Amino acid sequence: MAPRTPTSTRQSRPRSAVDRYFRISERGSTVAREVRGGLATFFTMAYIIVLNPLIIGTQPDGTGGFLGGGDAPALAAVAAATALVAGVATILMGVVANYPLALATGLGLNAFVTFGIASLPGMTWADAMGVVVIEGLILLVLVLTGFREAVFHAVPAQLKTAISVGIGLFITIIGLVNGGIVRSGAGTPLELGIGGFLAGWPTLVFVAGLLLIVVLMARKVRGAILAGIAVATVLAVVVEAVARLGARTNADGTVRDERAWGLNVPALPETWISVPDFTTLGQFNLLGSFEAVGLVTVVLLVFTLLLADFFDTMGTMVAIGKEGDLLDEDGNPPATRRILVVDSLASAAGGAAGVSSNTSFIESATGVGEGARTGLASVVTGVAFLLATFLAPVVAIVPYEAATPALVVVGFLMMTQVGGIDWSDFEIALPAFLTIVLMPFAYSISAGIGAGFVAYTVLKVARGKAREVHPLMWVVAGLFVVYFAIDPFRELVGA
Repeated sequence: MAPRTPTSTRQSRPRSAVDRYFRISERGSTVAREVRGGLATFFTMAYIIVLNPLIIGTQPDGTGGFLGGGDAPALAAVAAATALVAGVATILMGVVANYPLALATGLGLNAFVTFGIASLPGMTWADAMGVVVIEGLILLVLVLTGFREAVFHAVPAQLKTAISVGIGLFITIIGLVNGGIVRSGAGTPLELGIGGFLAGWPTLVFVAGLLLIVVLMARKVRGAILAGIAVATVLAVVVEAVARLGARTNADGTVRDERAWGLNVPALPETWISVPDFTTLGQFNLLGSFEAVGLVTVVLLVFTLLLADFFDTMGTMVAIGKEGDLLDEDGNPPATRRILVVDSLASAAGGAAGVSSNTSFIESATGVGEGARTGLASVVTGVAFLLATFLAPVVAIVPYEAATPALVVVGFLMMTQVGGIDWSDFEIALPAFLTIVLMPFAYSISAGIGAGFVAYTVLKVARGKAREVHPLMWVVAGLFVVYFAIDPFRELVGA
């Protein structure tokens, strides 16, 4: 993490309007750090511009139509809208909430919208995006009424720490899996590389990028993470120019070559600028889902989206604040309500633009690790997303293997917070443990948070300390029980 500037030095410097608005000096940062942090965050999450269209743009809905209204995938339009909404929402987060948090289409949420909503018989993509808009509007109401913020404040401080640590492990496994270092094994859930060995030129790029970032950080070089991503990308371009590896998978998702690139193929593009296609904007039917699948099913779908989005954001903003030393004594970020308002609006905007629910990205921790402490970093990230609507070919140069080493390094930084948990107190230690391990093992932030909340409540009751549980924790724990049993419940009610 970037060193803090002494208070006396900060106060003696003349402050610009940008510095005053974003409180840059006050938070011990500089404009240069914010810019570096914003760019580092962008490059570690820019993959969503490519990946989101592959998830939601290639699958037909329940009537056989594709997102965008045509009879074939409109990947360029989905990519452009993905970058547009991410850019606007992230700039809004920076300007309104002054928090170094970036937003984009949520992974997991987009898969649920694709395979759990849009694919239902009779459901169109417009209907499915209407469900997303409804979910975002409900989130906004919960924020404006104070409920969402109240739930956040009801969570014990050490459980918030556990959430941050768990997210550190979560982004670590994301980095290792996307970088091809850890993969599904033959007879084992995961294994090292291919057949237990590191193999392939992309693996070399990942390792080189990771080592470079680690060495630069050890030597306290400013911009270590961003420099690591840039150098690894150049190396990847050179490797691809010589070896001609291509993509790991074919267009239909089948594996072509295990030793090839995981997502983007790092080759210099034929054209550097493309005209964006925004045809998916506004393609949603707010109430169409009720006619397509019925009231009960829609309620269950909205509830599932709502709970996942609700607590993913809570966990992410705590983790970012913890890493950036931005939390108060109770573990709460500044301007919590503003953060949640922007996040809720982004959820609804994602549906309205036809790109699925937008939510806070844990990859923002990369920018914080680079020194970002204010919303200026978010503005930089957002502007980069807006430019990406025109510069999609440039974004496609950076492969997973060059960007994801940063996630592993940031995961380590977040893991160091584990000492803030009292492991001798069983009532907090076990819930914290479940929170930490289930996030990476279940590949879900919400699953880890839910398991921790339920375990905490049960243990308090078991030890005769039910009165110590905040009333809202009872409510949330009960909701998570329903969330975990949502499929059996749907079968019970015939939805």
